[in-house]
Amino acid sequence: MKESTQLDITTVEGILKHPVFHSFNQLSQIPRGSGNEHAVSNYLMSFAKELGLDAIQDEALNLIIKKPATQGFEAAPAIILQGHMDMVCEKNKGTTHDFDKDPLQLRVKDGMLYATDTTLGADNGIAVAYMMALLSDKNAEHPAIEALITTEEESTMGGALAVDFSNMDGQILLNLDGEAEGVLLVSCAGGVTARQRLPIEWDRLQADRKAYRLWISGLFGGHSGAEIHKERGNANKLLGRVLSDAREQISLQIQYVHGGMKTNAIPREAEAIIFISIEQEATLQEIVEKWQMTLQKELRVQDPNVQVSVEQLEAIESAHGKETKVLSEKTASLLLSSILLTPNGVKAMSMDIENLVESSNNLGVIRIDGDMILLENEVRSSVATAKEAIVEELRALATLTGATLATDSSYPEWAYRPDSMIRPLCVDVYEKVYGKPAQVEAVHAGLECGVFAGHAPYLDMISFGPNIYDPHTPDEHVDILSTIRVWEYLLEVLQATKDLQDVEAG
Repeated sequence: MKESTQLDITTVEGILKHPVFHSFNQLSQIPRGSGNEHAVSNYLMSFAKELGLDAIQDEALNLIIKKPATQGFEAAPAIILQGHMDMVCEKNKGTTHDFDKDPLQLRVKDGMLYATDTTLGADNGIAVAYMMALLSDKNAEHPAIEALITTEEESTMGGALAVDFSNMDGQILLNLDGEAEGVLLVSCAGGVTARQRLPIEWDRLQADRKAYRLWISGLFGGHSGAEIHKERGNANKLLGRVLSDAREQISLQIQYVHGGMKTNAIPREAEAIIFISIEQEATLQEIVEKWQMTLQKELRVQDPNVQVSVEQLEAIESAHGKETKVLSEKTASLLLSSILLTPNGVKAMSMDIENLVESSNNLGVIRIDGDMILLENEVRSSVATAKEAIVEELRALATLTGATLATDSSYPEWAYRPDSMIRPLCVDVYEKVYGKPAQVEAVHAGLECGVFAGHAPYLDMISFGPNIYDPHTPDEHVDILSTIRVWEYLLEVLQATKDLQDVEAG
């Protein structure tokens, strides 16, 4: 492998001299949250035109950018390189960053690249940066390249669902959305978003009550697929436990609940605005202190910084503008029952692949929308019927509470392909480059490969990437040297495809 340590990795300015990080920095100047990809898609289209490359931009804002084979690779099969341009937009509480217009503020610490108080978007901006660097490189040797850059992977998989594979010749696809160097992914879970809608019955605020904000914070959170096995605390579930206990001990009225930002991110924070009599403030404080001790003990390994806090609001007007409206006792009871009974976390482990989560659910978001309380879940499984069974559990719960359940953003699993040609090639190249075997694994997270397999079953796919830590959280960071090593590995894989024979579409 080429010497990577000659690069100055102690400053942002230093790493920008590498073509991958130069490209990533360009992306980081452009807002690209899921559903807000117009600007970045247009930028990438202009980027392709400036290089004189053929490019297609479809109605979903996906891009296909084609670069011809270099000399000596004309007979090799075309390779589709694939990643998504959108990112999860999460930020620390109190941060003023506006994801609709502000560039990310990059920083380097201990050989890692971070953004300041926000998600970094290395998931999956690094994949796009790899493609941009390769498309710009005049010296790299490679077969014909078709760079497929999709939209809305982090929300609906809408981009992947809209891809027209008749616009591409490639039948081998390298998905660059992996997050662990040395791990070659060959299968993934399918998923669906399930939203419970609980009607609100409003009641009047009782007299002589004070407003308090109760909140859960300090959790690590994380990717609801790739990190669900770490058993990290779910702020929404914890808030439900604290509120349920408090209602048994004191008379309180709930006005507002909110937790989490995305269904595919384990919620780090959740809050409720409640009203109690001033005489019960000491008891409320005792309840909070008890739960602080309880949760710190329960989560001492996976979430040691968990915080349970309460503060009195100076004015009722601070409580989101509903001065006299609170949830009725019935609605509050149904809400807390829904939170407590919603399945969450790992549901089943795979019996086929050791240490692989088969099925899970993440209660990712709780929010009030008009006269409805929404409880939004991300259901995942590598077994389609098991995924459907979890949805049916949620539907049964909704029936019991008088809620309704709707599903959207469903995507299929990606099944293991025994006759793959690209898998043994990638394994051989990895051992040649790194001097040790690669790990060939399945992943519980959803990848666009599942959608592609449904549309183009002839595709021979594999997924890999550099070390990315804490994706979907403001602590997201990517290993700088790992990113460079995977870049060099990608170039070696492309060179090795020279001896592959082209395949027939199925």
